[in-house]
Amino acid sequence: MNNYNVLNDVRMAILIDADNISYEYLDALMSEVARYGLPTIKRIYGDWTSPNLNGWKPLLQEYAIIPIQQFSYTTGKNSTDSALIIDAMDLLYTEKVDVFCLVSSDSDFTRLAMRLREEGRKVYGFGEQKTPKAFIAACDKFIYLEVLNTDDEKDDEDEQKDDESKRHSGEGDRKSRNGNKERKNKRSDTGVQNGNRHYNKKNLNMDRKTKRLIARCIDDVADEDGWANLGDVGNLIINIRPDFDPRNYGCTKLSHVMQRLPKVEVTYRHNNQPGGKQIYIRNIT
Repeated sequence: MNNYNVLNDVRMAILIDADNISYEYLDALMSEVARYGLPTIKRIYGDWTSPNLNGWKPLLQEYAIIPIQQFSYTTGKNSTDSALIIDAMDLLYTEKVDVFCLVSSDSDFTRLAMRLREEGRKVYGFGEQKTPKAFIAACDKFIYLEVLNTDDEKDDEDEQKDDESKRHSGEGDRKSRNGNKERKNKRSDTGVQNGNRHYNKKNLNMDRKTKRLIARCIDDVADEDGWANLGDVGNLIINIRPDFDPRNYGCTKLSHVMQRLPKVEVTYRHNNQPGGKQIYIRNIT
């Protein structure tokens, strides 16, 4: 049994040092943070007049992150660090924050992490592998950003290989495969085996990024056998992507989306609760 509902009540503040972290990690970072609680405060610090931060700007709207402007008053000094530290201390005493996520590879936040923990708050650090050990040790948990991006890159490579394989396949092979799928789907549309319903797997007009998000959310709330409650998965998806809507993919319910994803298995479990049944899903490897 997963503890997602408990985690959903954990209020988190995400404070990002834009001068010290690449925007390329943001997608994976936000997905990872949602595993630990509800990110209610999201701020990023930097000198937004600098062209070096242009890559961040389109992503800030997507994830509703508030940019905090901090001019570089002195050459060689990082004034962004000071602004982030001051805000963190303000949040500590003025807002109900259970967890602080400090996103930086800079050792200047070591004392801040220690101070927040002294006040009974959890501190999760996120940074590159170059992060000094002092900052890592000052956090309750530290996660390397390179690790978060590894799975996404592997998924991209696998899907590109699949696409190339399909393009190079002959028309006869495609027709044969399609014929086998049609016959299989005709048998399984109305069939029930071992309590599982089998559905016709139709292609969704869904981008790879969204498919990876769904697969990751299933894994995050799944039990030891890989099964996850559909409602818990849906809540986690919405935490990460508020604009996610089954109607965007021609479906009326989230369960219909899952039924049409080739790499997701769907089953119904009957119980004595109101409604009589719950839907569970898992990734097919």
